[in-house]
Amino acid sequence: MRSLAPWFILLVGGLFVLFMVISDSRVLEFLGQRSQNVGSIDGEEISYQDFSNMVERARQNQERMTGQQIDESQMDFFRDQVWDAIVTQKLLQKKIKEFGIVVTDDEVREALLGPNPPEELRRQFTDSTGFFNRQLYEQALRDPRNKEIVLYYEDLIREQLQQQKLQDYLFASIVISDEEVKEHFIRQNIKMRADYVLVSTGSIPDNEIKVTEEELKNYYEKHKEDYKVEPTRKLKYVLFRRQPSKSDSIGIKNNLEAIVAKIKSDTASFKSYVQIYSDQPYRRDTISITALPVQVRDILLKSNKGDVIGPIATYEGYTIYKLIDRVKSKNEVVRASHILIRSTGNDKQDLEKANQIYNELIKGADFATVAKSKSNDPGSAANGGDLGWFSKGQMVKEFEDACFKGKVGVIQKPVKTTYGYHIIKVTGKLNEDFVIEKITNKIQISASTLDKLYQDASDFAYVAKENGFESEAKMMKYDVIETPPFTEDVVAIPGLGVNKALVKWAFENSLGDVSDVFRVPAGYVVVKISDAKKAGFQKFEEVKNFVRAKVIQEKKIQKALSIAKQIRAKLGDNGDKNLALTVWNKARVDSTSEFTSAGSIPNLGLEYAFADYSLKGELNKWSQPVKGNLGVYLINVRYRTKFDPNTFELQKLGIRRELAQYKKNYLLNMWLQEIKKEADIVDNRHLFYR
Repeated sequence: MRSLAPWFILLVGGLFVLFMVISDSRVLEFLGQRSQNVGSIDGEEISYQDFSNMVERARQNQERMTGQQIDESQMDFFRDQVWDAIVTQKLLQKKIKEFGIVVTDDEVREALLGPNPPEELRRQFTDSTGFFNRQLYEQALRDPRNKEIVLYYEDLIREQLQQQKLQDYLFASIVISDEEVKEHFIRQNIKMRADYVLVSTGSIPDNEIKVTEEELKNYYEKHKEDYKVEPTRKLKYVLFRRQPSKSDSIGIKNNLEAIVAKIKSDTASFKSYVQIYSDQPYRRDTISITALPVQVRDILLKSNKGDVIGPIATYEGYTIYKLIDRVKSKNEVVRASHILIRSTGNDKQDLEKANQIYNELIKGADFATVAKSKSNDPGSAANGGDLGWFSKGQMVKEFEDACFKGKVGVIQKPVKTTYGYHIIKVTGKLNEDFVIEKITNKIQISASTLDKLYQDASDFAYVAKENGFESEAKMMKYDVIETPPFTEDVVAIPGLGVNKALVKWAFENSLGDVSDVFRVPAGYVVVKISDAKKAGFQKFEEVKNFVRAKVIQEKKIQKALSIAKQIRAKLGDNGDKNLALTVWNKARVDSTSEFTSAGSIPNLGLEYAFADYSLKGELNKWSQPVKGNLGVYLINVRYRTKFDPNTFELQKLGIRRELAQYKKNYLLNMWLQEIKKEADIVDNRHLFYR
């Protein structure tokens, strides 16, 4: 051992040095020791544990307020909301520090002990009559046993006061002038009516407008900023859809089969089993056969009172039914099959064809077989003409009358409706409802299926990076789909949904790069960047057709202006509006009903130029041509209410508050967006949640 000691010391020393080197690098991450941080905000790390705790607290608060649990399918969206709230909070705290905003202990004490304590605390010391017990409240605050709670609320109040001071700082620049208030009142309250003549651009045919290549290029150069494009990406992707597997379905079915066996051998009530095993609360329903899932109807018809049926796969999942009773129904329902000879416009020929089929059936042909081969209603033809059960009011009258008056099993002569001729066979009539109880289990994806799905996606990501995305997808028989182009500020990637991390990845990597696995609303996805365009301008040839449409529209406006001037000359100051038709017979001549300049104009929509003129123009006199969205207008304002100073005085304060609140909300939202853009935000949550 003494002879091996030097080698042992060298080995241990070497390993120590190696560990020190790699621990100061990112090698451990490559070897599988992944960072435990879900992200960072301007360098401040957010650990997985801290983020999970915040999500859980937010979830509990949400469920306490709403009384409803958050479905697992909504948790991704909920985590996004929590993350966004954390980002906002951290950035606000940074700005509070940057602006030197301070909240003193005296201010916190005043908030707690002043005349208006926090509502959440105040509510706990207010009785059913609304009386706030001030003495008991202050006594509770000073009780040493409540120290932790009081400290919590002190921190909360300090934070709220800091944010209030920050908002006051931001909003100090907001000014609402008397003129703004008056203008808002006028736009909301002054009502008008007007006659008008519209020379719409749509009334001028395109072929009357001549456009040269030079005009198109000149327009493009003059309006080049309109064709500026941000960087875009397109992704090819393979989606591993998150949905239950066959084994998940079989597992639920097997569990319910075991429950059915237990129910049949147990004296306990069916209700007790519902309360233990059903995803839905207990109910005893009296229900028509038409309201039952299609898969259940025939089985219930053949069942007796007290029978336990199922489990049966329906749109709700797997369901066990207990038939309690069959009771008289207020409404009769029928079941029928039909063969449709769709109307071709030649009624005689249609009827002849229908009669031929009817005669064929009367002679013994099988109804279902004929329906499949000759009916023009593909939906029912696939089922041998069967339409299932239906009640009155669900079919056209002629068809309904034939079904409800017809005898079961009798093939009726062709019946005519707006769809054509129907050969009808009533296959059942029922005037009973079913009294049922049920146990329902949704078919949900299991943890093992989810793990396999993620592993499949991970395996594909690995081999796609090594051997090629498309070739591996083809070999594995995966569908490859491509997104339309999208920009970096997109809310959701078309076809994939909301995933900010994936958008960020797409713009931080290069053409042809293949991603790791990302989670999206529909499942797991592996993507390849299939197109990466830089910021710039669209080429003239790419937008030529759009430019042509713009140039044609401009020329139409000029022609409409010319026509409108001719009409104005004909009308004079107050001529009959119908004279416009003698100049341009395609002109639209009409009158509005009452409108304000703040809203939509009846039959015209949002025409701001029309509304502005109507608010300020001279009464009972035709305007000069006014350009609008639809074309060019001549307007004659016939009626306008007067400004009421008394009503204005009553509403002035409320309008000022409304405008101030609007400006505050707008400014705050814009400011928050700006500081988020400037911040260094790293979001690695996709590495932790699958």
